[in-house]
Amino acid sequence: MMDQLQAPVTSLYGVGEERASDLAALGIHTVRDLLEYFPSRYEDYRIRDLTEVKDQERVTLVGMIYGEPSVRFYGKKKSRISCRLLIDKVSVNAVWFNQNFIKSKLTPGKEIIVTGKWDKAKLQITVSEMTEKGSTRAEKRSDLNPVYPLSAGINLSTLRKTIERAIQSHGRYIEEILPHELVERYRLMPRQEAITAMHFPEDADEGRLARRRIMFEELFMFQLKMQAFRRINRQQNQGMAQEIPMEQVREFVRGLPFPLTGAQKRVVKEILDDMQAPYGMNRLLQGDVGSGKTVVAAIALYATIKAGYQGALMVPTEILAEQHVHSLKGLLEPLGIQIALLSGSLTAKKRREVIGALQMGLLDVVVGTHALIQEDVFFKNLRLVITDEQHRFGVEQRRVLRNKGLSPDVLFMTATPIPRTLAITAFGDMDVSVIDEMPAGRKPIETTWAKHDQFHQVLERMRQELINGRQAYVICPLIEESDKLDVQNAIDVHFQLSQYFRDYNVGLMHGRLPAKEKDAVMQSFASGETNILVSTTVVEVGVNVPNATYMVIYDAERFGLAQLHQLRGRVGRGAEQSYCVLIADPKSEVGKERMRVMCETNDGFELSQRDLELRGSGDFFGTKQSGLPEFKVADLVSDYKALEVARQEAAQLVATDEFWQDKRFAHLREYLREEGILDGTVLD
Repeated sequence: MMDQLQAPVTSLYGVGEERASDLAALGIHTVRDLLEYFPSRYEDYRIRDLTEVKDQERVTLVGMIYGEPSVRFYGKKKSRISCRLLIDKVSVNAVWFNQNFIKSKLTPGKEIIVTGKWDKAKLQITVSEMTEKGSTRAEKRSDLNPVYPLSAGINLSTLRKTIERAIQSHGRYIEEILPHELVERYRLMPRQEAITAMHFPEDADEGRLARRRIMFEELFMFQLKMQAFRRINRQQNQGMAQEIPMEQVREFVRGLPFPLTGAQKRVVKEILDDMQAPYGMNRLLQGDVGSGKTVVAAIALYATIKAGYQGALMVPTEILAEQHVHSLKGLLEPLGIQIALLSGSLTAKKRREVIGALQMGLLDVVVGTHALIQEDVFFKNLRLVITDEQHRFGVEQRRVLRNKGLSPDVLFMTATPIPRTLAITAFGDMDVSVIDEMPAGRKPIETTWAKHDQFHQVLERMRQELINGRQAYVICPLIEESDKLDVQNAIDVHFQLSQYFRDYNVGLMHGRLPAKEKDAVMQSFASGETNILVSTTVVEVGVNVPNATYMVIYDAERFGLAQLHQLRGRVGRGAEQSYCVLIADPKSEVGKERMRVMCETNDGFELSQRDLELRGSGDFFGTKQSGLPEFKVADLVSDYKALEVARQEAAQLVATDEFWQDKRFAHLREYLREEGILDGTVLD
């Protein structure tokens, strides 16, 4: 029966090659595609009571015309027709723009149905559609009409009719795909009914129940893929449990120059438990800027070295690699642990020495950039792979590094706080650890919002920090001037500040600089030689200059909250009080809300949740992020509770032998095969 739904759309009555081409532009090729092409919204033609209508809402009202309509002309070929309607004993003004023909239909005493935008203050409806009460058109029209995304070749009426025919001819072939127990437990509408009601609901309640069913199905099927992949990956990646001398690890932790926070202790235990388990670790470590992820990584590296193995840490930039090497050497070298840097800037001789030492087992830890995954880099016994800012690397790059060892434990780290909703979706195949506590004594960064005309005061406040021996960042959204965008650019700002602060060194950093030049600019700033660094967002991740206490972000409304928080995290890394000034004149309420939220909190996880709510899940990661699925109905912000339930149910199901053997679940196993899960294909 399912095969019937795989038939091409040309098998439907009224769909020829031309219409099939129009449907293909919408991604519709089969009858199944057509049935599962759900509306983006519904036109609501339910007759409303004035007492329940909200201001600026699109509404449908019924009223009686009284008095003659009036017409006013203005501009070129523009007109405004208005007449009074009596609705629920209230006199309402109805307005039509540029529809002169409508005047002859507005006969006093006639009852009409009007649809349009309601203005509560003026008691006025701006009419977009009108029908006469009792007319054939009014009687035929459904209360809720589906509205679909369209391409140029097909109109809404044609698409609705085509879908209606498909339901009539093929609706009986729609089979249930969710386990019967789930349908019963959560009182879900049967699939056949739900798909029909998604397109043509009898009323709002039926439409809501249909959406609930399809939403849960989408989330469950996605989580089924993730949980099945996770289970299979664990079975295939058995590895060996690392025999970690825990007392030595505890002694190492006691010897640290500062106590661990409660959150650090918790995630260290989770990581070490994984490393001692008989399967390969696959864990994501989330921690806000400055929360102490590097120390956690050092403890994990120490543990694997004491178990007799090597560790590797891959980072996106050379300067970040050098920073990590410096930090790790301070913690591990006094204990006799050998650490080296492997990056593209090494001389050929030095590179050969590092690679040779790795192969012979003379090096315990190597920190590097993409240079770590070159073909000629080999390890003696790599057992722990850590990737910092893991979203900067592609799936293939991370896999190549993992393959340098024999089923090594893998820890991914990120300083980009990701709401739990997105973490369990985008990284559902991983275990997730979160450092949600900041080290004691760290001073919150004071954040303020200033308008562009206050820039002079901002610079004078910056001058005070420079006089006190501190350094400053100035972040701009663009490199060069743009005709299309009225925003500050780094090159112009660098010139202006060089003139304004003649007694100080002003550096310039952006993505088009060659790698060596970038490193030179950053080294100059890190050493204190450069006082002010004008930069694009390339400084967003990982740079650690404790003496930098002042940051200005130009045109801050152009950034999301998560990115603003990442940028702000470049200051506040030392003992001195730090400041961040957002220069912005946002036009929208969302832009203004972003500025207010940034000034209210330094908590990255709270900010990321607010960012998700303001921007929606589709834009949270940006257009290049491929980790998130494209859901037709489900929304990761509003449906986060259902996502949790779907994850739990999918995890429980794939953990049973019954799922892998019983013929009741054969269609779900076939789905996993089609998705490339059962043959071990990695989810991108």
